[in-house]
Amino acid sequence: MNKMKISLNWIKDYVDIENENPKEMGEKITRAGVNVEGVKTLNISNLVVGYVEGKESHPDSNHLSVCQVNIGEEVVQIICGAPNVDKGQKVIVAKNGAILPGDFEIKKTTIRGIESNGMICALFELGLEDKETNYHKGIHVLPENAVIGSNPLSLLGLDDTIYDLDLNPNRNDCLSHLGFAYEVASVLNKNINLPETKTNNINTNDDLKVIVNTDNCTMYQARIVKDVVIGESPDFIKNRLKNAGMRPINNLVDISNYVMLEYGQPLHFFDQAKVKDTIIVRMANDNEETITLDGKNITLSNDDIVIADNNNVIAVAGVMGCANSAIDENTKDIIIESAIFNPYKVRYTSIKLDLRSESSLRFEKGLNYEYTTEALNRACYLLEKYASGKVTDKVISYDKVDKTPKITYITKDKINNVLGMTLTDDDIKVSFNRLGFNYALKDNGYEVIIPNRRMDVNIKEDLIEEVGRLYGYDNILPKTPTGYIKKGSYTSKGHLNKQISKRMRSYGLNEVRSYTLISEEDNNKYKFDQKTSISIKDPLASDKSIARQTLIPSLFKIYDYNNARNVDNINIYEISNTYYKKDNEYVEETKLGFLMSGNYIYNNWQNNKVKVDFYLVKGIIENLLDYLGFNNRYTIEKWLLDDMHPGVSAGILIDHEIVGYFGLIHPSISSDIIFVGELSLDKLLSKKVSNLKYRDIPKFPVITKDLAFILDKKIDSNHVIEVIRKTGGKTLTNIDIFDVYQGANVDEDKKSIAFSLTFMDINKTLTDNEVNVIFNNIIKEVETKLNGILRNK
Repeated sequence: MNKMKISLNWIKDYVDIENENPKEMGEKITRAGVNVEGVKTLNISNLVVGYVEGKESHPDSNHLSVCQVNIGEEVVQIICGAPNVDKGQKVIVAKNGAILPGDFEIKKTTIRGIESNGMICALFELGLEDKETNYHKGIHVLPENAVIGSNPLSLLGLDDTIYDLDLNPNRNDCLSHLGFAYEVASVLNKNINLPETKTNNINTNDDLKVIVNTDNCTMYQARIVKDVVIGESPDFIKNRLKNAGMRPINNLVDISNYVMLEYGQPLHFFDQAKVKDTIIVRMANDNEETITLDGKNITLSNDDIVIADNNNVIAVAGVMGCANSAIDENTKDIIIESAIFNPYKVRYTSIKLDLRSESSLRFEKGLNYEYTTEALNRACYLLEKYASGKVTDKVISYDKVDKTPKITYITKDKINNVLGMTLTDDDIKVSFNRLGFNYALKDNGYEVIIPNRRMDVNIKEDLIEEVGRLYGYDNILPKTPTGYIKKGSYTSKGHLNKQISKRMRSYGLNEVRSYTLISEEDNNKYKFDQKTSISIKDPLASDKSIARQTLIPSLFKIYDYNNARNVDNINIYEISNTYYKKDNEYVEETKLGFLMSGNYIYNNWQNNKVKVDFYLVKGIIENLLDYLGFNNRYTIEKWLLDDMHPGVSAGILIDHEIVGYFGLIHPSISSDIIFVGELSLDKLLSKKVSNLKYRDIPKFPVITKDLAFILDKKIDSNHVIEVIRKTGGKTLTNIDIFDVYQGANVDEDKKSIAFSLTFMDINKTLTDNEVNVIFNNIIKEVETKLNGILRNK
C-alpha cells in the first residue's frame, strides 16, 4: 500500500468543498474505493495572536521572563522561559483553558511566586514541528501584520484538515493533490479547476541540447528559467508542504516539491552554469562513480539510467541529483527537467543504492505524459511569481511516448451482468460524466475514451469497476445464486493429503505450518537427492533467501523453539510443497515431513513411558504405507545420508523406487535423540493402488512355523523376506522377524535371523503335509539364493 497526505486547503484550489464536512466526505471517498485512513484537523481553541508590550526578568530565576501580553480583550501576565521572547513581538498565545497536544491544559498558575495566565507558544508545542530538532528555536514570532486577538492558525495557513490516504498500488493517480481532486470531484459530482500555468516568456540565445541515448527514457523535456532569486517560499507553499509531510528549504527546492505533490510528476532543477549546454540521457557505465546531493559516494552499473553532461554524470535518473550540478546560493539560471523513465529501472536503482524517495516512488508507478508537460509549465509559473525568474520561451523536448488513445467499447448489459445491477443508460452516463470520461453512443453501447491520468483503467472490467464504485457498491441488491451448482470435491492429491494428515494425527503427531523460505545454510542439509535450488532475488532477510527443497530444516527450527521453552516431548509433522529447478524449469513437489523426540507415550500415574526410537518410527511409516494400500510393495533399507546417523537411518522404497527416508539426526548436529523423516507424496500419488478388498474373519485355523537362518552379515532382512514371500505364495499370509543374533556360535561375518511364518487358506483347513511342502520349499530357496544355513538343521 502507498501512503499519501492530502491537504484539504490545497484541494479547495481545484474543487469547491467549502461546505463539505471533512469526515463525512472522507467516508464517501472511502466507500468509492480510495481509502481515507485518517482525518486530522488542527483545531486548538483559545489560541490568539498576542503582542508583547513589556518584558522583565523574573526576580527568582536567571532564565525566566515576566511578560505583559496584549491579547486583544485584555493585557495578561505570562511567564515565559524561551530565550528569544522580547518586547514588541507578536506571538502565539494559548489562553487559560486551551488544551494543547498531549492533553496538556493551560491553567492559571504561580511560577516561583509570580502569577502566570496563559502560555507563549513555540510551533512544536502545537504539534506543528518536531520538538527534538526545533526546541532551540524557542517561541514562534509572527509577522508584524498579524492582528492582535485573531486566530494565529488562520494567519499561518494551518487551519487545515489532513487526509491520510492508504492507496492500492494501482491508484498512483492519487499520489498527487490534483489526481485526488479529480477523485473528490467525481465522488461529489463537482467541477474541477486546473492550476494556473501561463507565463510571460522571454526570448533567449541559450542553445541547450538534449540527447537521449537509451530506450529507457520515453520523454524528456527541459526549459531554462533565468535570473532566479533564492529565498524563502511564501507561507502558503511552506504550510502545504509541511501538511503533506515535507520540510520547506528554499523557494526553488520547495517549488520543485510543491509541483511534484500537485501533479505527481517529479522535477529536477540543474544549475545551468554547471551543466553548460548539453544534457545526455544514457545508461551508466559499469563501475561509474558519482556523488549524490546528500554527499553519498555511489557506484553505478549499466542497468542504471543517468543524466550526464559532456563529462560527468549529473543525476541518477528518477532517483537523485548529483552534487556537481546542484543549485546553491550563487545560482542564477536553472534548467528544469521533467521526464519519464522506465519505472522498473528506477525501482531497481533506488533499491540497489538505498535511495528511496517521494520522487522515485512516483517514477516507479509510471507517469502520465500529459502532466509531464503541465508540471514543467506549472513550475515555470511559480518560479516567475515567487523566485522572480524569467521564463524562456523555448522548450527542449524528446518525445517517444505512445499517445494512442485508450478507447473501450462497453454495453449496458455487460456492465449489469458483471456488477449484478440493473443500471439504466442514464445511470451509466452520469457515472462517465462524473469520472470525466468522454464517450459516444455506438451500436447500442458506449465507446469510452479513458483519460491518460487514469493509468489504472485499461480494459472493460476496469471501466465496469469505475461505474460500479461511483454508483455505489452498497446499492447492489443481494441475489440467490441460480442454475446448476456443482458440489465441490477434493482433487486426488488433495484427498491423499487429507487422508495422510488425518492418519498422522491418529498416531499422536501434531500438525505444524512453517515458512517456505530458508537460509542457504539450512538448504544444504537433509537432502537425499541433489537438486538445483531456487534462490530469491532481493530477499527480505538472509535467512529467507532460498525456497526449501526439504521440510526438515523448518521442522528442526520448530523443535529448537519448543525445546528452548522446556517442551520435552515433540512429535510434529507437516505436509507442504518444496521447490527446486530441473532443466531450467521450476518444479513443485509435495512432501510429508515429520520430527519425533522424547516420549511417544507417557503415563504419569504409573510412570509408564514409551520413548521414540528407530523401530517406533519405522512402525508408524509401515502402518501409514499399509493404510495407503502399499502392502507388500515397500521395503525399508539402509540408506546413508549426510546429517543423519550412519547406523540409524534408512530409505523407504516402493516398487524398488526411493520415495523417502527417515532416521536419527547426526550427533554432530544435535546431541538430543531426534528422529526425522520425509516422504514424497507426489511419488506416492503416481503409483497405482488397488482398491481395498473386504476380507471375512478367518473361518479356518492358521498354522504357525518358526525358522532361523545363518546368513552373510551384509544381507538385508528385506531381501530374505522377499524370497520367503515369493516362495510362500498366497498361503503364506504373514512374516514376522522375532530375533536377530550375532555372537557365540555364529561367525563374525555372519548373523542369525529368526522368522515366524503364518499359513492359512480361506477356503479350507490346511494339513501339515501341505504346509510342510511350502515350508521346505522356502528353506530350499533361501539356502540356494542367499546361501543361508538353517539353524539346528
